[in-house]
Amino acid sequence: MLGLKLPTDPRWVNLAEKSISEIFTDHAYCEQKAASTCISLIQAYPECTRLVEELSPIVTEEWGHFRQVLTEMKKRGAVFGRQRKDEYVIQLRKLMYGGGSRIDQLCERLLISALIEARSCERFRLLSEGLEDESLRIFYRSFMESEAGHYRLFIDLANEYCEKEKVKKRWNELLAAEAEIIRTLDVKGERVH
Repeated sequence: MLGLKLPTDPRWVNLAEKSISEIFTDHAYCEQKAASTCISLIQAYPECTRLVEELSPIVTEEWGHFRQVLTEMKKRGAVFGRQRKDEYVIQLRKLMYGGGSRIDQLCERLLISALIEARSCERFRLLSEGLEDESLRIFYRSFMESEAGHYRLFIDLANEYCEKEKVKKRWNELLAAEAEIIRTLDVKGERVH
């Protein structure tokens, strides 16, 4: 369903379980950044009515997810740490075409956002299936389902505002490039991406 070309290394779940406090911190920041991305898109493209209508509740949802992660951390005695660079997202953003029309830039931003959501969905699925703690498996299952919906929404919005054939071609290019990014990044158990 997600179209990702390279699955996450299976060792990641074991590493993540050993570094669950760091995963919580990274996950919380990912939710913050997702909310900020939606706000940024709304601010940059207020004339895109469906985008504004669809992303507005996502801002609230993502901020709610941030709060859920903080609550889970507190329940487990984990401390909210400092934000780290997300090398995965940095590398994805380098793939964005510069120039072009505003709509071309919108398409790039939507597709990069879709990739981030797809990879997050995949990682949350792995956590929901591979963690020993049953309550954490349930916790991450709900995030997986949410990310799948966001991924689909970003793709749908790209197809609505941009030429469908162009979206399809660019999506396939980005999927191939994302697989190469995953292939070259170290497997880090303390990071969602």
